[in-house]
Amino acid sequence: MTMNRNIAITGATGFVGQHLVDQAVAGGFSVKALTRRPQPPRAGVTWIEGALDRPDALDRLAEGVSAVIHVAGVINARTAAAFDAGNVTGTEAMIAAARSAGVQRFVHVSSLAAREAGLSAYGASKARSEVVVAASGLDWTIVRPPAVYGPADHESFELFRMAARGIVLLPPGGRLSVIHAQDLSDLLLRLTESGAATGLTLEPDDGRAQGWDHREFADAIGQAVGRPVRSLSMPRALLTAAAATDTLLGRLSGRMPRLSFDRARYFCHPDWVATDARRPDAGLWTPTIETHAGLAATARWYREHGWL
Repeated sequence: MTMNRNIAITGATGFVGQHLVDQAVAGGFSVKALTRRPQPPRAGVTWIEGALDRPDALDRLAEGVSAVIHVAGVINARTAAAFDAGNVTGTEAMIAAARSAGVQRFVHVSSLAAREAGLSAYGASKARSEVVVAASGLDWTIVRPPAVYGPADHESFELFRMAARGIVLLPPGGRLSVIHAQDLSDLLLRLTESGAATGLTLEPDDGRAQGWDHREFADAIGQAVGRPVRSLSMPRALLTAAAATDTLLGRLSGRMPRLSFDRARYFCHPDWVATDARRPDAGLWTPTIETHAGLAATARWYREHGWL
């Protein structure tokens, strides 16, 4: 297989997108990257200012590339319509631009939440985005990442901050898979190769069979920050009450709630483990970052940058 060296990336300024751009540039790719705000010049990157609701920007993004990696999406919104606008309509727009430019290879970043479309508005929108991609007529691959961690991640940072204080609050009992942003980026880039399998929905992870029990993962983060932790599983009713409080405060203050009802339902689901049958073939990709080492490196980054 040969690499398609000219690629377009949406969501390039987000957590996963930043890691993906870094890895693409280091790997010799020529990158066209979508951004809402002006960015400093960077070798190997052509910044395209715009958004998924700007067809002119998407046309410029897709022009002259051989593959699109569609990372951009909405992970927190007030309404189902807002999730659909970002995750479904935005995906349709990127597909239209790819078709118009003659791009065939389309790598779509979805979420494990798409497996449980009835659980949350976010998951439902991601499931609908997958339907759109599968019907696109392009050479598509869908990737459903589990929990992604790594340097500069704000989401998993909350767990590191709690661990540094010695107590980690967890959802009700369950298991999850995780993946380092660098490993995920490596897979996404490999999927732009000529001859890479298409028409597949993949669920990558760190290679740990049956994933992690919530308490096991909290202990691993405690090891990463260098202290033992006490894990407390919060009952579903308490998480729901916390979501109600945060939603009310968000409405009063005008901010987006950090813990919405949508997210509370997501957190309470007991099985966010990658499906064995959907793991990428070892001939295509295998994870290289052992999770304990990856968590320790992430904790060091947080400390070095003043987060912890």
